[in-house]
Amino acid sequence: MNTREQPQVRSAGYAAPLLKALAVHLLVAILLFASFSIAPEFEPARPIVQATLVQLNSKSPATTPTDQNIAGEAARTSAPAHEAEELRQQQQRQQEAQEATARAEQQRQADAAAAAAAAARTEAQQREADAQKQAEAEAQRRADAARRLAAEEEAKKRAEEEAARRATEQARAREAEQRAAAARQAEADREARERREQEEARARALAELLSDEPQYQQAPADQIGDEVAASYDDLIRRLVSEQWRRPPSARNGMLVVLTISMLPTGQITDVVVKSSSGDAGFDQSAVQAVRNVGRIPEMQQLSQENPSTFDRMYRKRDLRFRPEDLEY
Repeated sequence: MNTREQPQVRSAGYAAPLLKALAVHLLVAILLFASFSIAPEFEPARPIVQATLVQLNSKSPATTPTDQNIAGEAARTSAPAHEAEELRQQQQRQQEAQEATARAEQQRQADAAAAAAAAARTEAQQREADAQKQAEAEAQRRADAARRLAAEEEAKKRAEEEAARRATEQARAREAEQRAAAARQAEADREARERREQEEARARALAELLSDEPQYQQAPADQIGDEVAASYDDLIRRLVSEQWRRPPSARNGMLVVLTISMLPTGQITDVVVKSSSGDAGFDQSAVQAVRNVGRIPEMQQLSQENPSTFDRMYRKRDLRFRPEDLEY
């Protein structure tokens, strides 16, 4: 009985290491399967030493387990566990590296996206600023064009108004000139008519003076002489007025008396101021006008037909002149 119990004890001593080895192999297999599922890329594992069952029923002394054999068997069974741990750590490091790489890539992509977004915002802001500047420039251009158009229209309006004003003034000036010309013509006609009447009256008076008819010979000499003198005085004033130029200082109401000396030919030989008007300019203008007459042909006819009348009345003759009398 002792011999049977001893093998049973020895068999029980071999069972524990064997079960431990099987558990280690099972753990390694599970870890390998998990590593292949999580991280497919890893270095190939070193070959695992396979344990073999020892014939327990053998009674050979070489196969009889001892404490030394048990320690060797434990060392051999612990080697796969160490290798599995190293494999696990290597896989963990690979996984951490991959995760770090993935995080770096994600960060790079996030940075790139942020940079792209910033560039897009900057570009959008630049486009908006350019559009704003373009809009402001267009608004300024339109405002300038509107101001130029308004200025041109205002200038055109002023030019049209000025042209209309000038046309109106020219029309008024033409009308005034026409009225003045008509007035001058009427005045000239009136003066011509008066001169004709005066000449006709003078001619009649002279004819009456020289007439041989008894009714004229019986008339008083002084009356006939006064009528003749009035006619010739008017003639002299008309001739002088044609030569007179009104000085700026002349005023209506002034009166100058001139003594005029003439020859029987009607030639004026001398003019002197007998009574001044008080204005030297007007006096001198009257003297110069008489001198400019020069010769009066009608006086020659009077001196030839009635020398005594000429000598008595016009050899020296005092005549009075006023500005209003000289303006015909």
